[in-house]
Amino acid sequence: MSTRKNILITGASAGLGEQMAREFAARGRDLALCARRTDRLERLREELLAAHPGITVSVRALDVNDHGAVFEVFRAFRADLGSLDRVVVNAGLGKGRPIGTGRFDANLQTAQTNFTAALAQCEAAVEVFRDQGAGHLVVVSSMSAMRGLPRNLTAYAASKAGVAALAEGIRAELLRTPIKVTTLFPGYIASEMSGSAGRTPLMVSTEKGVRAMVKAIEAERAQAKVPAWPWVPLGFAMRRLPLGVVARMS
Repeated sequence: MSTRKNILITGASAGLGEQMAREFAARGRDLALCARRTDRLERLREELLAAHPGITVSVRALDVNDHGAVFEVFRAFRADLGSLDRVVVNAGLGKGRPIGTGRFDANLQTAQTNFTAALAQCEAAVEVFRDQGAGHLVVVSSMSAMRGLPRNLTAYAASKAGVAALAEGIRAELLRTPIKVTTLFPGYIASEMSGSAGRTPLMVSTEKGVRAMVKAIEAERAQAKVPAWPWVPLGFAMRRLPLGVVARMS
């Protein structure tokens, strides 16, 4: 398997995206990093270049809900680096509220960011990959995608299930081509988005969780629950337990 040298990560200014940038930089990869918060991107760029002076780090502002800008920024990054070998569709939002409680705005924003904006990112990435004749698309879903979940997680889980199905459909389209697709299902990994979930004993540090994510990405597995323990057996259980049990666990 050839090394994916030039890697684009969306939502790279914080959390999982920021830590993935650190992990890939340590492996000597050139990076294209985008997010809304350019001040944080610039600080991250300086940090990475100081630690790994041999790499290239290109940064650009991007709100993934500006779909036209997604295509423009991806094409600009390709021009910056000469090619895009891997695109990590990571930008996401966890802002949902229980259905029917007057917060359709929060649920709509979650659905638009986690699914519609992810669709735009996948379209832009695969457009580049088709033109190049190669590439690796990585879509970050969630263990919440395993089942429909209650309360604040309902819209979030649905959006992450949708994006997982989207990635699988793209994979089905691109079987037997040089374009590979990986879907990640992270469990509880400490990040800005995890918020109050930090109380769970299943939570792992950002560093440990992202190391597992990067290992699965580098292996170019079709799907990966990360970290594997305890999320592989828990994922098996979530798919099969009665809905009432899953609802109490969530």
